[in-house]
Amino acid sequence: MFHPKTPKIKVISKDKASEEVIKELNQIFSGKTNVYIDYANVLGWEDKLGWSIDIRRLKQFLDSFDTINSINFYYGTLDGDTRSSNLIRNIQGHGYNLKTKPVKIMKLSLDVSSIPTNSPAILQNFISKSLLRKFNIETIEYLNNKIKELNDQGIKYVEVRKCNFDVEIGRDILVDSSQNEVESFVIWSGDSDFSDPVIQLSKESKNVTVFATARRISRELSQTEARIFDIQKIREFICWPRDAKRTP
Repeated sequence: MFHPKTPKIKVISKDKASEEVIKELNQIFSGKTNVYIDYANVLGWEDKLGWSIDIRRLKQFLDSFDTINSINFYYGTLDGDTRSSNLIRNIQGHGYNLKTKPVKIMKLSLDVSSIPTNSPAILQNFISKSLLRKFNIETIEYLNNKIKELNDQGIKYVEVRKCNFDVEIGRDILVDSSQNEVESFVIWSGDSDFSDPVIQLSKESKNVTVFATARRISRELSQTEARIFDIQKIREFICWPRDAKRTP
């Protein structure tokens, strides 16, 4: 059941549209519910949304539903980065069940000095093979020449950050299903890697809901039996105050 955690949440929830959303969420959060937030994936939605999620307000909103048992938050730590350290502390301070690990920094070569101008060897580090096959030789040569211009400026590699939690989230979901008697699973991610755990949960007659936004859900996830909830519906509850459509 919904019990507003803050006065502001209580005011927003009295709006007629919000009342309908709360009814829907009470159905979604039926029984013992665990939430799994793939935060790197969620951050990628902000350009599409046009607003940002306030993780403090998100936690307060989810805490307003007494059937929610655990709110698991997955995000990497960039060692030596003050901003990253501060964010991790904030996540912990808000009371999330944080799962973190170091972000891996990979250096991908841009050095085209040792390859023919028509070779896709460097480009395939950044462009899928299926797309590269559609390029003609002139396009590949053009792109390699552009990369050579970067080489002439002394740029021989780019850094790519990787910190994927698909394995950890999938494992936690299946453990919670088999050992912790969780009935409803709420996954904040549109990543296709979660389609297998979702399918397994559906076979076990568990309630599964994917929280995301339009065109940020993989085809594989959308084809499962999971319910899809568009987070645009709860914008006023979880956005930064500056992004609110109205001021309660």
